[in-house]
Amino acid sequence: MRLPAFPALRAFEAAARYENFSRAADELHLTHGAISHQVRALEDELGVQLFIRNGRHVKITPDGRKFAQSLTKAFADIVLAADAVRPKQGCRRLSISSIPSFAARWLAPRLGQFIEHHPDIEVLLQASGQLQDLEREGIDVGIRFGKGRYPGLMVQHLMGDIYYPVASPSYRGGDLPRTPQDLAQATLLRSNEPWLPWFRAAGLDLAEPSGGVMYEDLSMLIRSAVDGDGVALVRHVVAMQEIASGQLVRLFDIATPSADEYYFVSPPLAAEQLHVQAFRTWLLAQIAEFLPQLHITSRL
Repeated sequence: MRLPAFPALRAFEAAARYENFSRAADELHLTHGAISHQVRALEDELGVQLFIRNGRHVKITPDGRKFAQSLTKAFADIVLAADAVRPKQGCRRLSISSIPSFAARWLAPRLGQFIEHHPDIEVLLQASGQLQDLEREGIDVGIRFGKGRYPGLMVQHLMGDIYYPVASPSYRGGDLPRTPQDLAQATLLRSNEPWLPWFRAAGLDLAEPSGGVMYEDLSMLIRSAVDGDGVALVRHVVAMQEIASGQLVRLFDIATPSADEYYFVSPPLAAEQLHVQAFRTWLLAQIAEFLPQLHITSRL
């Protein structure tokens, strides 16, 4: 399928509405000659006469009128589609990209507060496990989980996280592991985060679990633990909702710090925008409120 040149389509559609090349030229800020040239080029490409010319006077042909009606409708559809994705008048759009676990389990439940205080900002939250090119994709803010090395971006540390084992209260009929040593006989669920650092912290000489399902999505790992499939090693920020609701129970009082941490990143130009600064200020305040809970949990 080959689409005719868009400038020629615009020129023809305007000329057809007015049946006048000069008025079409005025609308599109072109010359009469430019409109005539574009229409002629379109006729040559389509192999059909769109206008009957009599000097500077033109009359649209039946084929031309039928084609113009279709174009007018198509252009109207484009306008409606553009309006649907364009931020509401008076609103500024804030686009945020976050790792899925943080977006769904920590950020999204709090975003209503930000919107309530900033009704003039329209928030678009994208959950992505990929390391996106924020500037190229037009994303204002990224929440990343890593080492903090993000060249070309404004980077601010947010917080760390901790790992500990959890299980469903119904795991093995409620006969939960009572000591870390009991994990040697437990079904250990696997994810991209290794068990070995926690084993060492607990003084266990166990090998990294192998076999079974490897969960790359931590939400799926937690779902499996809630279903009683085994013991999962989870990040606190990701699992705290299920622990608070009683769907999961934290095992033991041993936690290990995550090697990766959460960072706020933004392209330099976006970072200077007022709506991005407003979100950053709000997010840092939310983090400050949350950190004491994280510190208490890490010492349990």
